[in-house]
Amino acid sequence: MESVRRPFQGVWNVLHFNWHYYLLSIILIVVLSLSNYFLSEPFLIASTIATILVIITSVTSLVVSFYVYDLSGLYKLNWLNELSVSLNSKIVSINAGFDETSTLLQTRYPDVSLIVYDFYDPMKHTEISIQRARKKYLPFEGTLKINTSSLPLPNNSTDHILLIFSAHEIRNEIERNLFFNELKRILKPDGKIVLLEHLRDVPNFLAYNVGFLHFMSRSTWLNTFKSVGLAVSKEVKITPLITNFILEK
Repeated sequence: MESVRRPFQGVWNVLHFNWHYYLLSIILIVVLSLSNYFLSEPFLIASTIATILVIITSVTSLVVSFYVYDLSGLYKLNWLNELSVSLNSKIVSINAGFDETSTLLQTRYPDVSLIVYDFYDPMKHTEISIQRARKKYLPFEGTLKINTSSLPLPNNSTDHILLIFSAHEIRNEIERNLFFNELKRILKPDGKIVLLEHLRDVPNFLAYNVGFLHFMSRSTWLNTFKSVGLAVSKEVKITPLITNFILEK
């Protein structure tokens, strides 16, 4: 399965999808460096410290991204061992138009029924990074477009639902609750939902600085689960920066 992903693919994606942040950092570094020639000592020290901090935060985010997405083994999908996937299982994988895992899932579970949905709506999900991702990567073959408030599956029909770095794109709380209520509706009584996410927490702040605001806090996720009647059966840290929630009815 490793052969599906190219070397440095993860960190390159982060840089490509969020290049505007890194461009702003470069501009700020240049402006601060040039201003050092005209500043007196107290301001010179402050400007130098600010320059160093900008460099450190930018480099740190790329180094951490390389570790998380390229070195940690995240895309070996071993964290799916928590699920009891049988030959007749139905797996639904739902993304926001950026899908790095469906091909890997098909390789890992060649005999199961794999359904892939894309809930992206440009009127609702306006993050520039996901727009760039959609332009760069073609959807998995057979991916179906859906609405977050209405999933085209009957009640109690799905064994496992996978949300891999996608659900945080649903920024609106009402829409998010409607979506998770739909997930609960189609989930079998003994089924599981896997939600893999970065959290808006200290480790992600140290790694991504203000970029961590793009993620949801743990309390936000727990409130969403509680609101629709889903329980956390297991919560596991895949790395210090990624949390895997296993949900059930």
